Amino acid sequence: MKCLVLGSAAGGGFPQWNCACRLCALARAGDKRAKPRTQVSVAASADGQSWLLVGASPDMRQQILENPAMAPRAARDSPIAGVVLVSADIDGIAGLLVLREQQPFRIFAHPSTLTILEENRLFGSLDPALVERVAIMPGVAVDTGFGLTLTLLAMPGKVPLYHEDRSAVVAEAATTYAARVESADRSVIVAPACADITDEVLAKLAGADVLFFDGTLFTDTEMIEAGLGLKTGRRMGHVSVAGPEGSLARLAGHPGRRIYVHINNTNPMLLEDSPERALVTSAGFEVAFDGMMVEVGG
Repeated sequence: MKCLVLGSAAGGGFPQWNCACRLCALARAGDKRAKPRTQVSVAASADGQSWLLVGASPDMRQQILENPAMAPRAARDSPIAGVVLVSADIDGIAGLLVLREQQPFRIFAHPSTLTILEENRLFGSLDPALVERVAIMPGVAVDTGFGLTLTLLAMPGKVPLYHEDRSAVVAEAATTYAARVESADRSVIVAPACADITDEVLAKLAGADVLFFDGTLFTDTEMIEAGLGLKTGRRMGHVSVAGPEGSLARLAGHPGRRIYVHINNTNPMLLEDSPERALVTSAGFEVAFDGMMVEVGG
């Protein structure tokens, strides 16, 4: 199995379109230590021909153009055979609208996510005669039909921004999902959002050969301290990298490759020579970048 990181940044990308913070300024200036990144999406394939996308990034058109593996092979063709939606957040579903040009593929998602698509008439542009919507329940393995088995794993999260009370001090808790993708006794888990790494979460993540995990913020108050926001990471539904309850500590015992995705533009580990990047790599973790190819079991 192969995994291709189409996008590795959090919502807004890196540099973020309306941000001139230190890191975004370095990226705009072409500093090689600060690689630009599009919004998160990870593709998996058992044969290198048919691909399952985890997440429908708003940057999908750019990602398709920048990755030859996603290019059409005929007059009307796409190697994208399926898309799994792990949340109903805008940066996880908006890319579906890029795929509306009469192309057959399958959408895999929890019934509640499919309901949100059905309630928004914009997504009716995906012809139901061509685009099959497959409802899947957490913990139930589903054959995608192209060599991959898919399972949704429930993760602690919050409601999508457009559904929440913006004035609330505490986020309204809700379930988000990770995707476990399996082929030939190899498994990958893509978990771009997780609000808390509980013992139950650790049990669900155990055994994956490769884990793509939420790397949104390095510290919980990072955006507040930078003067770029009023919310903590947990308020946004993301556990931080650092700290005693952060992912570096809680995932220290995970035996597989651990790769951070969904990295916010304020996160100092984006800078390749930063102390934060050194801390992450010395602990055995990796920081994803756009175009990163991961051979699972290779």
